[in-house]
Amino acid sequence: MTTAPLSTNDVDLERWPAMLPVEPAPIRSRIVRVLLRRVARKCGIRVAFPDGSSIGAADAPTLRVLDTEQFLSRLGRDALIGFGEAYMAGDWDSDDLVGVLTPMASDMAAIVPKPFQVLRNWYTRRQPAAEDNDRGGARRNIARHYDLSNDLFAAFLDETMTYSSAILEAPTEDLVVGQRRKIRRILDVARVGKGSKVLEIGTGWGELALRAADRGASVTTVTLSAEQAAMAQQRIAGAGATDAVDVRVQDYRDVDGEYDAIVSVEMIEAVGEKWWPTFFQSLDERLGRGGRIGLQAILMPHDRLMASRRTWTWIHKYIFPGGLLLSERVIDDVCAEHTSLRVVDRLHMGASYADTLRMWRERFGARAAEVAALGFDSTFRRMWTFYLAYCEAGFRAGYLDVAQLTLARPGEA
Repeated sequence: MTTAPLSTNDVDLERWPAMLPVEPAPIRSRIVRVLLRRVARKCGIRVAFPDGSSIGAADAPTLRVLDTEQFLSRLGRDALIGFGEAYMAGDWDSDDLVGVLTPMASDMAAIVPKPFQVLRNWYTRRQPAAEDNDRGGARRNIARHYDLSNDLFAAFLDETMTYSSAILEAPTEDLVVGQRRKIRRILDVARVGKGSKVLEIGTGWGELALRAADRGASVTTVTLSAEQAAMAQQRIAGAGATDAVDVRVQDYRDVDGEYDAIVSVEMIEAVGEKWWPTFFQSLDERLGRGGRIGLQAILMPHDRLMASRRTWTWIHKYIFPGGLLLSERVIDDVCAEHTSLRVVDRLHMGASYADTLRMWRERFGARAAEVAALGFDSTFRRMWTFYLAYCEAGFRAGYLDVAQLTLARPGEA
C-alpha cells in the first residue's frame, strides 16, 4: 500500500515540527550515499532517485526517493529517526513498503559497517529521562498511544478489539478466529476456569477479561489507559458481565491481593528495563500457591537488545514512548534473580504476528477516509502506515518474535 506523498503546504507544522525542511548536510549526505550502496547490495533492494539514476537490481523492491537533498540530509542528521521522518515527510515512498523494509530488518547489525558502529554513541540519541516508566511517566507514555481514540483502533482491529498477535493456522485465516484461539490458549495455560480468581495486567478493550468471565472466573483487570478502560467497561456491561469483571485504571505496582492466575498480553513491552525486576516481583507477590501466569511478549535477539537498549528510536519518538522489547534470555534471567518464578512452557508464533500486522495495515489503508474523518491528518496516516509496515517487516525477517510464556513456581502443585 502506498500513501500519497506530502508537500510542506499540506502539513500542520505546529503539530509535526520535524517535517520542516532540514538544513543540507553535504558531508553526512555523502556518507549516507555510501551506506545506501551497501544497504542495496546486502539487502537486495533498489534505491531510485528522481534524476533517473538508481542503486541495486532493477527487479528488486524499490525505495523511491522523491526529494534527494531532504532524504539524504534527514538520514545524515539522524539516521535512526530520520529514515522514518523522511517517509512521513514524503521524501521517499515505495509501492512495496514491507518488501523494502523486510530485508533491511533481516540483518540489522550488518547494514552499518563496523567502523561506523564504533561511533554509535556519537550519532544516536539516548532515551529521554522524561519517558522513564515510573508511575507518572508510565501513565503519560500509555496515554500518548492508547488514548489516541478508541474509534481509530476500531477502524483497523477486528471485532474482538484485540491489539496483539493472533495465533493463525494459515495466512488467510480470519483474524477473529486467530485472536480467539490466542485468548483460549493463554487462559488454558494459566488454568483459568470456574471459580478462578484472575488478575489481568493490561486490559486492552476487555476481550480477554470477557472470555475469562465466560469460564466462570472473577477477573480484576488493570490498565493505565482511560480510553481503553471506558470502552472495556461498556463492552463488559453490554455482555452482562459487570459482576464478574472489575476494570480499574491502576498501575500494576499498586495491585494487592492474591490470585489463582495472572494473564498479561503484550503489556510488558511498556515496562522499561529499569522496572523489569519490579514487574516480575509483582507477579510473584500476586500469584497464589500453585498458580500459573500466561504472559505474551514480543521478543528480540539478546545481542541486539544489549546493543540498542538505551537508544532512542523513531518508534520511541512517535509510537511507543518509554517502550522496550525484551529477549527471552532477559526474562529467564530476571525471573531467576528476582523471583521464584520460572518459564515452564513456551510457544513461539512470530509468523502469526507478521500476518496479523499485514491484516491491520491493509485494513488501515482501506479505511483511510474514515481515519481522516476522525481528525487524523495525512502525516499521521503516513506515520501509522510506516509503523505497521516496519513492525510487520521485523517479524517477516525473523528479527522480532512473539511468544506465549507460561510461568510457575517449580515444585508447586
